[in-house]
Amino acid sequence: MSWTLKAHVRLLLEMAIRDFVPLAYAFNLCLLLRLWKPCTASTQTIGMITPYFAGAQMNWIDNQGLFLLSKNKNFAFGFTTTSEDVTLFMLGVVRIGTSRAVWTANRGSPVGNADKFVFDNDGNAYMRSGSEIVWSTNTSGKGATAMELQDSGNLVLLNNDSSPLWQSFGDPTDTLLSGQNFTTGMKLVSNPNSNGLSYRLQIASGDLVFYADFKPSQPYWSMQKDNRRITNKFGGEAYSITLVSNTLRAYDKGLNLLWQFIFTDTSDPNVTWAAVLGSDGIFSFFNLQNGGSVAPESTRIPQDSCRTPEPCDPYYICHSDNRCQCPAVLSSSNCKPNIGSPCSREEEVELISVGDGLEYFATGFVSPVAKSDLPGCKTLCVSNCSCHSLFFEEKSGNCFLFSEIGSLQQSVNGSTTYKSFIKVLNKGSNSSPGEGGSGKKHFPVVVIIAVVTVFVIAALIYCGYVCYRKRSAQEMDKSSSEAEDNFLGELSGMPIRFSYKDLQSATNNFTVKLGHGGFGSVYHGVLPDGAEIAVKKLESIGQGKKEFRAEVSIIGSIHHVHLVRLRGFCAEGMHRLLAYEYMANGSLDRWIFQRSGNDLLDWDKRFNIALATAKGLAYLHEDCSVKIVHCDIKPENVLLDENFVSKVSDFGLAKLMTREQSHVFTTLRGTRGYLAPEWITNYAISEKSDVYSFGMVLLEIIGGRKNYDPSEISEKAHFPTYAFKMMEEGKLRSILDSKLKFVDKEERVSTAIKVALWCIQEDMQLRPSMTKVVQMLEGLCEVPPPPTSSQIGFRLYSSFLKSVSEGTSSGPSDCNSEAYLSAVRLSGPRLQKWFSASL
Repeated sequence: MSWTLKAHVRLLLEMAIRDFVPLAYAFNLCLLLRLWKPCTASTQTIGMITPYFAGAQMNWIDNQGLFLLSKNKNFAFGFTTTSEDVTLFMLGVVRIGTSRAVWTANRGSPVGNADKFVFDNDGNAYMRSGSEIVWSTNTSGKGATAMELQDSGNLVLLNNDSSPLWQSFGDPTDTLLSGQNFTTGMKLVSNPNSNGLSYRLQIASGDLVFYADFKPSQPYWSMQKDNRRITNKFGGEAYSITLVSNTLRAYDKGLNLLWQFIFTDTSDPNVTWAAVLGSDGIFSFFNLQNGGSVAPESTRIPQDSCRTPEPCDPYYICHSDNRCQCPAVLSSSNCKPNIGSPCSREEEVELISVGDGLEYFATGFVSPVAKSDLPGCKTLCVSNCSCHSLFFEEKSGNCFLFSEIGSLQQSVNGSTTYKSFIKVLNKGSNSSPGEGGSGKKHFPVVVIIAVVTVFVIAALIYCGYVCYRKRSAQEMDKSSSEAEDNFLGELSGMPIRFSYKDLQSATNNFTVKLGHGGFGSVYHGVLPDGAEIAVKKLESIGQGKKEFRAEVSIIGSIHHVHLVRLRGFCAEGMHRLLAYEYMANGSLDRWIFQRSGNDLLDWDKRFNIALATAKGLAYLHEDCSVKIVHCDIKPENVLLDENFVSKVSDFGLAKLMTREQSHVFTTLRGTRGYLAPEWITNYAISEKSDVYSFGMVLLEIIGGRKNYDPSEISEKAHFPTYAFKMMEEGKLRSILDSKLKFVDKEERVSTAIKVALWCIQEDMQLRPSMTKVVQMLEGLCEVPPPPTSSQIGFRLYSSFLKSVSEGTSSGPSDCNSEAYLSAVRLSGPRLQKWFSASL
């Protein structure tokens, strides 16, 4: 293209950005860009690439960022989105069909969509973020002539004689593939968990060992101690590990088979397997065949999740039913010892017993620091400033000291001989030694009497001052409490006010934890009358108090059969607690996203749950004294009682509106995937935002799956788009959960699908009110076919919200592709940035 034409293109683009021209005009600009940039920039290469090769994610956006395919087209190399941020990308190899990343180059250093991968003329391959190189093969000047993606999923740099200079199989991340040779010196490292802890697998001293990356590292599993392995040769030391068919096999340096670990009965040699070290510390095995199950095999390493370092948070006790419980000696609010740095000279510390019948995973793999008795072991820990905890085995006298620990394990039969202690801050301080020497015994009696008299007078003055301050503090506390009581007393229809001791007793000192929400933990409790309750303990002082007032003022004043009932509350000092009715069957997501047929919700239950949820929302929108927008409708906030009657819960994010208000501006709140488009585009929100979220939940109830599932084929990955298409083609059975029995004459299926598609219209004016939704679901009014004219914009918005942008190739480049449009559909500055990067 000539420089004159290029100048015209720039002018047209500036006009488009300044004047916000229609979408069709943007398509024409995109076509001009296609005339200027070669079409090969969006073409996927089969087999291998050669220098000079360079490009960014946006160059292959219509192919999900993937630019190199293996010859059998089972694997692809390119850019994949991160799970935390859809605008950041990693360079890696993915398995087509399951969209699982089996190797990544720049894990920990994600890049933007304009950052480039380069295979330069000097034979070096690298990933550049701005001016910084975040990953490189370091093969400059070594004669690399091609980069090949092999059918096994191995990414290889080849020299002139086709021998490998570098390969991804030699530098694995967290995954092993069938046929991949994992040798001594290599390691797999998991993604960090929510506490920042990573796990590591490597061959050490001739054994396959898993480590938790504490400081120092702590092993938690070894193949030599797993009785599930089958030994083929005794006495050998493992040098390499390989996935062969349905087994994990270990070989010595002479390639003699030492042992094998069978993880499935499927022994088809053509099946490609992936063994993945997850962020939970568990080594799982996945079938990667096209159309294969996304769920891992039931056999895993270790088999018992309680034997991993952090099945719960540190210091929690993991029970055999995977229940997490804070030890009674620690505060149930955070379950942490009240000690900062264990080596702080200013802190006085002591050891306290955690309890009996407890074990710790690492004691079976590390050597004790000494053999001693319990007092001697405790002395060693107290004198070692790095010691945070100790475990003493009475039977052997083994003393184990740890500077960091994960979760504790409850012994299955309670017969463990370990004593466990942790170091905490001693609230009392040692008194200073008395001053003076033997000469002081000869002080005159008069001097002694005078000193004692001064001390007595000073003590009396001090006691009087303390009493005065205490009385003043009590009066201030009383005034503050009265002010709080006045606030809470002004609320109409207030529920029961409990004391903190009442709820502490009902929950057995907050022992059984049901879950954790945005503003606190939820515990199971039983009132003296036998009624079960769920107690929400607000843990944030700032936001927590605000949320406390919001929930009490909202839920305390409304009553509906399909809204979770607030039984009572506690406002005592700094304690803020809410006591809800207990919902025996938990949240809806536990029932509609399960993969087995056990306890499957039938269509009648699903339809009734959807109808009841709609009635609850309709009450909030239409029948309360103030209009209440929930702002966070999702399956996790729809709870089910023992009869599977649904009730809407969690009003911590709710927004109040007067009857005269039709829209309101507020800060972004809610859960990605269920947010209406107006949240993202900064438009005012209304009760129609709840309608959109309900429509997304209704689709998930109908389909029995998440609205975005990267494991599905590209056509089905985004369920709302797929549902629109199937509705147009009259294929309702394809939308309904395949595990449900389909009845052709069941009109409620068609009704529910059409209602859901009406609710998720991009234009909020097209969405029905929740009262109308209830009428349509009850059959009181006809449900017309939903419009499809806004599907393009709907798909653009929904594609922007995808948490993971993965899938198979979408074919040749096309400016009308969803990927290009999703970039154009953003706001003005984002559009300008995208076009500038293209130029």
